[in-house]
Amino acid sequence: MARVAKAKKADPKKKIRIGIIGTGGIAHAHMRSYMSMDDVEVVGGADIVPGKARAFFDEFGMPGAKAFDSHEELLKLELDGVSVCTYNSTHAVCSIDALKAGVNVLCEKPMCVTIGDAAAMVRAQRAAGKILTIGFQPRYDPDMLMVRDIVRSGILGKIYYVQTGGGRRRGMPGGNFIRKDLSGMGALGDIGCYGLDLAMNALGYPKPLTVSAYANNVFGTNPKYSDEYMHFEVDDFSVALIRLEGNIALDFRMAWAMHMDKMGDTLFLGSDAGLKVESPGSDTTWGGAWDGTIGPVYLYNEVNGNLAETRIPLKNEKVDRFKLKVRAFVDAIITGGPDPIPASQIIYNQAIIDGIMRSSESGREVTIDIPEY
Repeated sequence: MARVAKAKKADPKKKIRIGIIGTGGIAHAHMRSYMSMDDVEVVGGADIVPGKARAFFDEFGMPGAKAFDSHEELLKLELDGVSVCTYNSTHAVCSIDALKAGVNVLCEKPMCVTIGDAAAMVRAQRAAGKILTIGFQPRYDPDMLMVRDIVRSGILGKIYYVQTGGGRRRGMPGGNFIRKDLSGMGALGDIGCYGLDLAMNALGYPKPLTVSAYANNVFGTNPKYSDEYMHFEVDDFSVALIRLEGNIALDFRMAWAMHMDKMGDTLFLGSDAGLKVESPGSDTTWGGAWDGTIGPVYLYNEVNGNLAETRIPLKNEKVDRFKLKVRAFVDAIITGGPDPIPASQIIYNQAIIDGIMRSSESGREVTIDIPEY
């Protein structure tokens, strides 16, 4: 179970030695978080683009940090942990190599691309006895935690249906995000995994059984909406019905772009009550995804035989979710665990994504078979 981590008192005699694998956009957020911590030292980084790691450290005024063109060279340093911030398609190999080297891993989302790679990552973690946590920072939002706690409280009764997903009216990135060989998927891996985690974490991550899905890239391949339409190779829209263990139906929808304001709120329907979690804010041009906080929350039930609707106040606490994610990783290294966001849990998230892609490609429902790990 994830929890909001609190910074521990730093030991001035021993700093946690961190490396960063992949020094692109998201690595900057990791670096800023690490630099704010007195008990952490980022000692090196690697990027397959020659000179990119060195330029990254120069940008942060860190001439003493060692820069490499391969993660294998970086892992020869004495490291306590690494942030894996590479392309989705290389999350698995970089994480596995780090674990085999005896290094704890914070891997950015999505966990990887295929369920086979996800299982290999968990096997490597268990063999190494090290931390492997996946980067879902919305878990540290106080209001996200509140939704999880309400769902798990039992007030809804037997939950039988959940709707989640999210969608942007216009929110397609470009570059590496739309290359299948690098990202493996589009909106599914970029923001879809957040919507899945919101629902699945609240439910306690029941095992997914089957998926019937449809995906396309109508907007991404249209020159009217994308300057990179000729190179657009991934999904920009998907819908799926997932059967979960416990006789629960999960209705998922996701879009990078669409002619609509939003894809719908997150809903939990139970035998005793229902919970509606509205999308955050009103700007759905680039928002509309569950990658941060939430909007208004309502509980629907019966009171004395009358239909009742209760708006549940939000905490609205201003927290740095990304820093809390990184801090939880550092604290787990210091204490020896547990994993803040366990890969053995997120493998179910990855199994659903894998199933959505397979079902869409085959045009039929598919069974989710999770390899032994």
